[in-house]
Amino acid sequence: MEESVRERALLVGLELTGKRYRLENTTPEESLEELGVLAESAGADVLEQILQTRTAPDAATLVGSGKVDELASLAKGLQADLIIFDSELSGVQQRNLEKALDCKVLDRTQLILDIFARRARTREGQLQVELAQLNYLLPRLTGRGAAMSRLGGGIGTRGPGETKLETDRRRIHRRIEKIRRDLDAVRGQRGVQRRQRQAVPLVTLALVGYTNAGKSTLFNRLTGAGVLADSKMFATLDPTVRQVRMPSKRRVLLSDTVGFIRKLPTTLVKAFRATLEEVTEAGLLLHVVDASAAQAAEHCAHVRSVLAEIGAEKTPQLLVLNKMDLLTGDAESNRALAARLSGEAGGAPAVAVSGRIGEGIEEMLRRADALLPDDPVQRARFLFPHSELAQLHWLHEFGQVLREEYTESGAEVEAEVPESIIRRLDAWRS
Repeated sequence: MEESVRERALLVGLELTGKRYRLENTTPEESLEELGVLAESAGADVLEQILQTRTAPDAATLVGSGKVDELASLAKGLQADLIIFDSELSGVQQRNLEKALDCKVLDRTQLILDIFARRARTREGQLQVELAQLNYLLPRLTGRGAAMSRLGGGIGTRGPGETKLETDRRRIHRRIEKIRRDLDAVRGQRGVQRRQRQAVPLVTLALVGYTNAGKSTLFNRLTGAGVLADSKMFATLDPTVRQVRMPSKRRVLLSDTVGFIRKLPTTLVKAFRATLEEVTEAGLLLHVVDASAAQAAEHCAHVRSVLAEIGAEKTPQLLVLNKMDLLTGDAESNRALAARLSGEAGGAPAVAVSGRIGEGIEEMLRRADALLPDDPVQRARFLFPHSELAQLHWLHEFGQVLREEYTESGAEVEAEVPESIIRRLDAWRS
């Protein structure tokens, strides 16, 4: 869908007052506000946000028949194109709502899946999104109502396409298995690339954080990679890895990853395993948080929870307080904020930066350098015979060559390189 064609959306949230339904670290209002940002990222204009309070969800319509009648009148009066619910809808609930509202109905998961389908650029990313969409749709094939025959464009219709929604379970299962085989092949290639990187023991730094925290802006600032960076959620889906030279002169690999978010569909967490592998295998996590966000503390806590889920909670972290140029408080209040966010991130040391203007970047690199696993840079001399001159690329690529002289016996080189490279080239050390 072109950006110029924007759908008009109503957002509906549900506040459940029963004890077993209470949310942690967030309020229904905050979740609904975040849904609005997601909707705008998908290309919708939010007309109004409605919050319904109930002790328990209604089995047939989620929000109850009275609220459904109210939504129908509101949607007709405002000429809404779609209604987006902040809670996950069952197939029966979606069928009932579309019939009663005479309008396209989506839930939060479908909206996120739509954004992912829009943003995935690589073959791997596109396969991952389609797998997540089909796994989400499979148990909802019965009772999807109007969505089964929806042929128009717009939010909620991207990805695998309507022809797949009309197929039976057997064909969808076959498609899922085909995607899984294709993904295994792609991941096999990624595994080869990772083993090639590991042949040179370079440490990996992974940028992690809540979506829209500014990870890609920092990544571009450090590497000049030109990764898409904008204010929309999930601007980056496909993992990108680049080399960065640290203040100690050693080189590391920096990985940009997909942002986390509350209520991230389980199907997506499973599908984007390749991205998360970059996190679990990193030597240091740069946990980026938008320090100017009102929910910064909740974002830190949520990211910490997701890291625990994927087994990366024990990996060393540096908390990167990004967008500090947007804060208006004095130095003392900023220090208090840093201390509070550090506590939410499990006591990780914090550094203040602005990826947009470059402030604090050098200090961030210095702090990260000190936290990295030991691979100290040392000065060494080498003598490579003519038959082994190909080994010189290790020094040029991963160190700083101070002197290089060619003689009849070969190349005499003096360089500052990580200890791991010195061990690799020990046979030619002089």
